[in-house]
This record gives sequence, structure tokens and C-alpha cells, in this order.
Amino acid sequence: MARITASVYTSHVPAIGAALDLGKTGEPYWQKVFAGYEFSKTWMKENRPDVIFLVYNDHATAFSLELIPTFAIGTAAEFKPADEGWGPRPVPVVKGHPELASHIAQSVIQDDFDLTIVNKMDVDHGLTVPLSLVCGQVSEWPCPVIPFAVNVVQYPVPSGRRCFALGQAIRRAVESYDEPLKVQIWGTGGMSHQLQGARAGLINREWDNAFLDRLIADPAQLSQMPHIDYVREAGSEGIELVMWLIARGAMADVAGGAAPRVAHRFYHVPASNTAVGHLILEDA
Repeated sequence: MARITASVYTSHVPAIGAALDLGKTGEPYWQKVFAGYEFSKTWMKENRPDVIFLVYNDHATAFSLELIPTFAIGTAAEFKPADEGWGPRPVPVVKGHPELASHIAQSVIQDDFDLTIVNKMDVDHGLTVPLSLVCGQVSEWPCPVIPFAVNVVQYPVPSGRRCFALGQAIRRAVESYDEPLKVQIWGTGGMSHQLQGARAGLINREWDNAFLDRLIADPAQLSQMPHIDYVREAGSEGIELVMWLIARGAMADVAGGAAPRVAHRFYHVPASNTAVGHLILEDA
């Protein structure tokens, strides 16, 4: 059977992608940000999965206010980098895994989660920036990727509790797939940031690090946090962190197994008015 071997968590700041693409990673402002991912790039080479299930949010490229799926799974054979207004990022086309994606959709929908099945879409920085950070600037991504888009842009958005339970359903789906695949599940977005309004530029270091502590040690309790706490403490865009709970819900300890091993933890501010968080958890 297939199995989830690790979960990876990272911010997906668009300016990070621009810094990579424009050769600015060595500039003083960006050096500390990218230094936090040097371990991860080595780790990825040593722990390359067969498939990455990548949870992210679309930023009005594949979807608009005309159509807002709460949860959408990409089942296509490939996904092109989106043009977000200044041309597509110069990164490889994302190769999908239609067989596993379709199996997960079947299993999760039968497990009473309503998913939107997407057979054609472009993927934006929410997905490609995490891949660039952990996989490096490559001519081809190291494995197929299943995009899983979550609406955290237009209210109402799913609760942390719902996302955590969805992660558990995704784990069950993966483990029922009849092929010995190693699967990583990634949760992206966050951490604290607000891009508009009177609190634009808000960053809450203490809250962010407490979130990381709780995500590692007590994710079930963390999943009960109401939306208003995310908005109050982490800014209007801090709600993206519910996507991390999908990845955390898919880990073995939540299903009664051993606690995961913390392979890497990193936090830095600022990166384009955003706090950058990063975590790698390995299943025992």
C-alpha cells in the first residue's frame, strides 16, 4: 500500500519566488530567508517521495469570485505555472499523478468530504514557491505533485477542525491505494501577515512560534481554534494556517501511531511584510 512518510509546512510568499527568479537570493535582505531552506533541499534529495500531495490556496488565478470551491483536487496529468499578471514563473510544469489523485478523490468523497474535481487548471505561487524552496531551482520537479486547493480567501472558509479531519481522511485514502508509493503531504501559506487595512504589515512572532509548538505537540487541540483568533492574532491572511492542519491531520500519531520526528524547524521575519515559517515532520 501507499504510505505518508512526512509532512512539510512552509510559507508561500510571492516575493520569495520573485527573489529566486530574479537572482536576488544572495542579497542581505533575502540571505537569512533562504538559509532556512538549505537543510530542506538536502533533506529532500535524501528523502525524495514518489508523490507530493500539496495543500495550497489559489490566488484568483485558477478560480475567481465567480467560482469558489472550498476544497479542490487536481486530477490532471500536468499543471502549468500560472500568469499572475507579470508572466508565469520560469519553473517546470508540474506533473500530476492522475491515478492516485482520482483514488484520493473517490475515497475522500465516500468519506463524506465534498471535493471539487479539477481536470484542468494552472497553479500559482501558492504551489510553485514551496516547491522552489524545498526542491531548489531545477529543470524538472523531483516527483509528481497532486495540487489540493483550499479556499482561505473568500469567507466562509473551512474551520481548522474540518481541515484536521480532512487530513485524516486523506491518510486513509493514501493507505488504501494499492501501490507501494511514498507520499509526502505539504501544508502551505501563512504565517502571520496582513496585506491591507489599518493593520497592514502585522506580524506576531510570539503567536507564530506558539502555533508551531502546538502544531507539533497538540494538533487536535489546535484544530479547535476559531477563525477569529487567527484573524485577531495573525492578521487577515493568517487564516491560511488552517491548511497546515490538513497536512498535520494526515500524520501517523493522529491515527494512533508514534509521534513524528521534527527533522527541521525554521522561522524568520520579515519577508515582504510576512513572517516565514517552515517545518518538516517525519513519520516514525
